[in-house]
Amino acid sequence: MASTPSRGSGAGGSTVRVCRCALLAALALALAALESLLPLPMPVPGMKLGIANVVTVVAAYWLGPACAAVVFLVRVVLAAFLTGQLSTLPFSLVGGGLALIVTVAFVRLASPDRVRLCSMAAAVAHNVGQVGVAVALTATPQIALYLPVLLVAGLVTGFLTGTVAAALLERVPAAYRLASRGPRASRASCEQPISREALR
Repeated sequence: MASTPSRGSGAGGSTVRVCRCALLAALALALAALESLLPLPMPVPGMKLGIANVVTVVAAYWLGPACAAVVFLVRVVLAAFLTGQLSTLPFSLVGGGLALIVTVAFVRLASPDRVRLCSMAAAVAHNVGQVGVAVALTATPQIALYLPVLLVAGLVTGFLTGTVAAALLERVPAAYRLASRGPRASRASCEQPISREALR
């Protein structure tokens, strides 16, 4: 009996994939804009919770690194223009770029139950990148004194965003699909939701 094509194969699957990626990019942009409008008191100027990073992590594990990169670039560039905070663009690009590299590395190399750890490592990388940009642009090495506080804050916020991302991925039927697990991943693994235990 002829085999039935998988749900994600062919042009239809590509269209669905593009639509999902676009929706995630729009969601990330909306969350970034909302966070900029509702600043929270933080111990270090410019520190944020990074709730939009949840979407990037979900995109990386669900649709793969390419979609995660698109989500990241759309969010960072458009958010800077929409909120009028163009001066923050170098910080966001460098910090977010390092966080994306860490996230992709976890997707490719680590087991799929490391979502929280991935998010924590990405948050730390993000803060390190932003401090590096601040030191380079201002020629003020003393800014690096904020780094210990930012590292601790990155671990805390990364754990929170990772917990949310893990909860969302648990409800996505095609999480950890072919894009992130390689071409030999079985169709069954793509169609089954991720168990609660695997994401703890």
